[in-house]
Amino acid sequence: MTFPEEIQAALLAEGDTLARHLTQTLHVTVDDPARLTLLGRSLATNLVGALLPTAEHVSRRAGSPVLTSLTLDPWGRLQVQTCTPDGELRARLGVDDLLLNLLFTRTHRLHPQVQEALQGALGGSEHQATRALVACLRSPPVLRGMETCVRLLMTAENAV
Repeated sequence: MTFPEEIQAALLAEGDTLARHLTQTLHVTVDDPARLTLLGRSLATNLVGALLPTAEHVSRRAGSPVLTSLTLDPWGRLQVQTCTPDGELRARLGVDDLLLNLLFTRTHRLHPQVQEALQGALGGSEHQATRALVACLRSPPVLRGMETCVRLLMTAENAV
């Protein structure tokens, strides 16, 4: 999925912010900051990149199609936005909130399965890191969180 330059920059910045959160949560060595930045950016890009077409597909199947996009609010905060096919704005969800809800518990700790996968991504080869990242993306807490976010974006109660 390709985005305009300013949206891509904002998405990478969200990944960098996520990487800083991970630095505070995971057991990190001196050699890990570069890999953590890569993990944060990969998580942000993959999770947002998966949410947009998923929400569109599910809404079409449910009989009330919405279109999704990434936008910047007036303060430069990246948001997932849904609108009806005729252009009526339906819902907005901050990408920072999305990432925190998918990866962290309500007490602001990583879900244990997510933590285990990401900790595994810090050590080992690039192949092991890729496998650990995929395990994180496919973990039950992330998939349940993604389902919740899709429901949020589809409900009228979340209308802007």
